Amino acid sequence: MSSVRKITEDLYWVGANDNRTHLFENIHPIPRGVSYNAYLLMDKKTVLFDTVDWSVGRELIKNIKEVLGGKELDYLVINHMEPDHAASMEEVLIRYPKCKVISTEKSFMFMHQFGFDVEGRKVEVKEGDTMNFGKHTVTFVAAPMVHWPEAMVTFDTTDGVLFSADAFGSFGSLDGKLFNDEFNFDRDWIDDARRYFTNIVGKYGPFVQYLLKKASSVPIKMFAPLHGPVWRTDLGYYLDKHDKWSRYEPEEKGVLIVYASMYGNTEAAAYTLATELAKKGITNTKVYDVSKTHVSYLVAEAFKYSHIVLASVTYNLEIYPVMYDFLHHLKSLNFQKRTFGLLENGTWAIKSGTLMKDYIEENLKECLVLGEQVSINSAERDANVPEFTALADALVDSLNK
Repeated sequence: MSSVRKITEDLYWVGANDNRTHLFENIHPIPRGVSYNAYLLMDKKTVLFDTVDWSVGRELIKNIKEVLGGKELDYLVINHMEPDHAASMEEVLIRYPKCKVISTEKSFMFMHQFGFDVEGRKVEVKEGDTMNFGKHTVTFVAAPMVHWPEAMVTFDTTDGVLFSADAFGSFGSLDGKLFNDEFNFDRDWIDDARRYFTNIVGKYGPFVQYLLKKASSVPIKMFAPLHGPVWRTDLGYYLDKHDKWSRYEPEEKGVLIVYASMYGNTEAAAYTLATELAKKGITNTKVYDVSKTHVSYLVAEAFKYSHIVLASVTYNLEIYPVMYDFLHHLKSLNFQKRTFGLLENGTWAIKSGTLMKDYIEENLKECLVLGEQVSINSAERDANVPEFTALADALVDSLNK
C-alpha cells in the first residue's frame, strides 16, 4: 500500500505530501502543507521526472520501488534544480546506478555546486531537443527564470502532458487526492495558488508570459506541476489566472485596505473607511493588519484587487516599519498597475502619507495615487469626515470607470 496515483496508462505520481514543514523556503507560512510532486513514466525506458525535498525522500524511494516492480530506472529528468525538487536525486542515483540524468547545461552546473556527482551519467538537452522512450516522445522547452535560470519544462507529445516544473503550482497538501477536478479548486485552493505564484514567481511575469506563449502553441491536455494538483480539466481557467497574475492585471475590482496601527487609532480609521465604502455599495473589500498578517498573504491580496488603501501611522518620522516592508516586497516582486488611496496618522509630525506616495510613485510601475487623502492627528474626529467622504468617493469613481 502507498500513496501512488495513476495519471495515465503509463504515468504515475510518486511524490509526497508534507504537513510538518511550517515555512516554505523558510519564509512563507504553509498551514495547509505542500506537496512535492514527482512522476514516473513506465515505458520501454523508465523515466522519473524530478525528485522531492529531502525531508520526504524516503516516501519517494518507496513509491518508485513499488511502481518499478523490480525494473531498473533508466532516466531521471531534472526540470528544476531547486533543492525542494532535486535534493533526493543523489539517493535515487545511488539506488539505481545505471540511471542517466537528463537536464540543461546550467542545471548540471548547479548540481555540481550542490555537491551531486553526475559525471558519466549526464544527458544534456536544450530548447527543442526530443527523446523517445518507447511509446512516448518528449520535447524539452527552456523556461528560464520561472523561477530559476536553469529551469525547463518537458512536454510528452504522446499523451499531451506538460511537466511544468514550478509553473502552475500551488501551496497545499493533496491529502490523497491529485487531480484538480477532485477538489473544489475555486473555493479551497485558489488563494494558495495565488499566494504561491505571486510570492515565488511573481517577480518574473514577463518570463511567465513567454512560457505561456510557448504553451499555447502545443496541444496540452494536462499540467503536471511540481507542487499542487495535476490539471486535467478546465485548463483555460488556470491559464487565465496565470495570464492575469503574470501581466500584473487585477483579478477583481475591489479594495484592499492594509493598515499599520500602534494603539488602535489608525485601525479604527481603516474600518471607518471600509464602512463608508460599504455604505456607498462597495462591499468587495478586505481589511488587514500589516503587523499580524504575514506579508505573503498581503502580496497575494494585492495581486487580486484593483485598488489598495494604505493606512499608516508615522513612526520616527518614517513609514511604519512593517508597512514599509510590505511596500518593499511589492517593489521586489515587480508589482504594478494599481490605484492607491492613502490614510496617514501622526501625533506631532504627520509624514507617512507623503512618504508612501513618494515610494509608490518612485518604485511601482503604472500605479496611480489618488489625490484625496485622509490625514489624522492622533485620532479621527468630526473634522475628518469630509476627508473620509472624499477618499471613499474617489475610490468609488475609480472603481466605476
